[in-house]
Amino acid sequence: MSGPTKGHKSYNGAQRRGVNRGFGKKKMDRSSETLDSIREINLSYLMLAQRMLREDKPVGMFRLGLSSELADLLSGLSLAQIVKLAASDQLLCLFRFDDHAMLSALTQTTRHADVAATHTAILLAGQPAVQFA
Repeated sequence: MSGPTKGHKSYNGAQRRGVNRGFGKKKMDRSSETLDSIREINLSYLMLAQRMLREDKPVGMFRLGLSSELADLLSGLSLAQIVKLAASDQLLCLFRFDDHAMLSALTQTTRHADVAATHTAILLAGQPAVQFA
């Protein structure tokens, strides 16, 4: 036989009949769920960042890794501006560890939690603050 006949079930025939449509819908649902999660994280992050900066700007800047200029901008945003910014499909918070050795050192188990916290603070203090480009 030279190819599938009309009665033969082929991959393309299954697609035309809608057999695989559920897979595409599940993928779209996951994508939509991921975007919703990103927006929720963005909103939580922005609200937390603003609260931290308003309560104690130097500590907030240190913990968030922000420059003074960016800290002033974030702390001055209105709720409407925060909601609009959070609606982005891009994650706004930054993963600050771009060095494998540093991340590995911070994730190793230690007997002394206070030493680990101090070690983390020292390593983060060496990271540059986020600046406007």
